[in-house]
This record gives sequence, structure tokens and C-alpha cells, in this order.
Amino acid sequence: MTQPDVGDTDLAIHGGKPVRATHLAYGRHRIEEEDIEAVVQTLRSDWITTGPKVEEFEEAIAARVGAQYAVTFSSGTAALHGAAFAAGLGNGDEAITTPLTFCATANCVAYMGATPVFSDVSEDTLNIDPEQIESHLSPRTKAILPVDYAGQPADLDPILDIAERHGLIVIEDAAHALGAEYKGRQVGSLSQMTMFSFHPVKHITTGEGGLIATDDPKYASRLRMFRNHGVDPEVRHKQQLVNGQWYYEMQELGFNYRLTDVACALGLSQLKRLSDSIRRRREIADYYTSVLSSLPGVTTPVEKFGTKSSWHIYPIRLELSRFKVGRKEIFQALRAENIGVQVHYIPVHLHPYYRQRFGYTPGQFPKSEEAYETLITLPLFHSMTDPDSQDVVTAVQKVTSHFAIR
Repeated sequence: MTQPDVGDTDLAIHGGKPVRATHLAYGRHRIEEEDIEAVVQTLRSDWITTGPKVEEFEEAIAARVGAQYAVTFSSGTAALHGAAFAAGLGNGDEAITTPLTFCATANCVAYMGATPVFSDVSEDTLNIDPEQIESHLSPRTKAILPVDYAGQPADLDPILDIAERHGLIVIEDAAHALGAEYKGRQVGSLSQMTMFSFHPVKHITTGEGGLIATDDPKYASRLRMFRNHGVDPEVRHKQQLVNGQWYYEMQELGFNYRLTDVACALGLSQLKRLSDSIRRRREIADYYTSVLSSLPGVTTPVEKFGTKSSWHIYPIRLELSRFKVGRKEIFQALRAENIGVQVHYIPVHLHPYYRQRFGYTPGQFPKSEEAYETLITLPLFHSMTDPDSQDVVTAVQKVTSHFAIR
């Protein structure tokens, strides 16, 4: 990619010409003709809901991430809920996670009547800091939920070591990290349970959808039961042999969290392009870093040695002391240039529900809170063109230069 030309230096928010004529979203799905054909074929088949495409998709994902089992759900949130159920979380239990995530990571703990306990992040990766986890352990701790923020795998070795020493379960929130690698292994093959999301802005999409990858047959069985109203498929099969095809038994209080054959047909088609998707995202991320890392007042995300990020998002941080204005004004100025920036995330402990229900207060997790105040997510998705990414860099240069303290 070529170096961008900043051009008109008058900000669009002040009446100047925007860098782009049209809005560029921070993330976007990509649907091709083969995806449409795969869905159409399924719509014309005998199965459009839970049928053979579900099992085919599960087997394909399991093979791709190096897991023995994969269990699909109607969303990533539903998958996390299923994992919390399979882990046996309940009233009186605690689970440790990061505050710098989407609220679903912590919500799945609360759904089970357990208490989410937050532990602050490392300053470089913005993933949960393994060195701080043990200070939050208690006799009630039952699980750890690390998040692979932006696609950068959490530091899993020390987290898994802590879990093994204390008899805990690791539920990895890899909503951002399909295709990421940690020390030569695929994310999805390391933790007891790993959640992937197939929301439209992710690496592949099923429309909405999620999945838990695991090597444990007991977890896989409980996950399948939970997504299907609490009906154990193995018990159902045995009872049907005795009582007939109509017979089923609800073993636990489950939910209707099933994914459809139509969705899985789309996912199977998209999965064929996963490697190309990740390669393209890495190209764009490398370009951003090569240009923006030398920009005054801007800190680019890191990729730790021994890992390969899948680059779901590209979050930069602003050194606000070097600008005349705050993050809000820079954010608004970039939006006016038609660059669809976002912020990931408001720390979960600052949401009203968590402050009121669990008593969390500002200042408890300073690294997460400081990151939130300075983060801006730049557009990054696999169908972006070179001119698209150059527009992003041009806009960042234009806006930060305008507001820089000289």
C-alpha cells in the first residue's frame, strides 16, 4: 500500500471536505454468491432448522480449531451461557473475568446465579493480567473467563496453570479470535471450553450464532442438553428405543438456544474462506501499524511474541495529554470524515446494573478504565480495499494533526 496523502487539512466537522464521500463501517460481513447458493440449497432441502448441516458445521469447526467437540448455539452469548451451565456455576459461586469486554462475558456468570469477579488487564494487550488473578481467588471461585481482546490470545499458559492448581475451569471468550494462535496451537484447542461468535462483523458469519469448542465429552453432552430445553439427547435416544419416537425427557432447566441448518449452511460456506479472511485482516493491521505507530500521540495494538492475532478489531489508544481535545472530539471528527470508528468497550463494572447489583465503583480497575477513556477502534474487515484502509490512515493523520499540541 502507498503512503496516504492527507490533502484538505480542514476538518469535515468544521466544514472541510471529508476524506471519504461515503461511510466506512468499523466492521462488515461479506456474502458471496456461493454463500447464497448454499443457503438456497438448504432452504430447498428437507431440513431448515436443526438438521444435518448443524452437525456438519460443528465437525468442520472442531477440525479447524483442533478440538474434539463443537456445539453450536443461537448466539455467542447463548454459547457462553451454555458454558457456564456446563461448568456447574450456581448460587454462591464466583468466576473471574476481565472488565474490558462486552457485557455478555460477565452476564453468563450472573445468569447462573453466580457472581462475576473482575480482575484488571495488562497494559500492553488489554487482556486479563494473569499476575492479578490469584489475588481475586476465594473458596467460592469456580471458573476463570479470559477474553482474547481484539483477536490477541490471552496469556493462556499461566491462566491454565492457576486453574489447574486451584481446580478451576477455564472458559475462554474467543469471540474475537477464530483462527488466532497461541504458541503454535489454535485457539479453541487450549482451554476446557472456548466460545466463538459468528456475528456478522466476525471472521465468518452465520447471521447470528455462537459455538463452544471442547475436548471433554461431558461438557459437550451438557452443552447439547442445555441448548435444547434441557432434554438430554443421549437419554432421549435410549428412551425412544423403549417408548417410541415421540418420547423425550427434560433432565434440566434448559433453553431453546439451537442454531439452524440455514445458518450452518452459510457458516460452512464462509468457513472455506476463513484463512483468506485472516490473511487479509493481518495485511490491513500490518499496514495500519507501519504508518500509525510513528504518529505522535497514537499507540497501536501489540501482537505478543509467540502468538498470532486474528485481528477482529484494530483499537488504537490516544495519549490525550498530547492533544487539545479529548477522545470524544477526536472520535466525532473521525466520524465526520466518514470513518466509522467505534469504542470497545465500556468496562463492565461501570455499567449501572453491575454497580447497583454487585457494588462495583469507578477506580477499582484503573488500567481497564484508562484504556476505555483513550480507545478508538478503527475499521477493519476482510473485504476492505487498499483505498479504504488508506482513507482510514489519512483521516487519523488529518484529525490527530489538527488537534495536536505543538
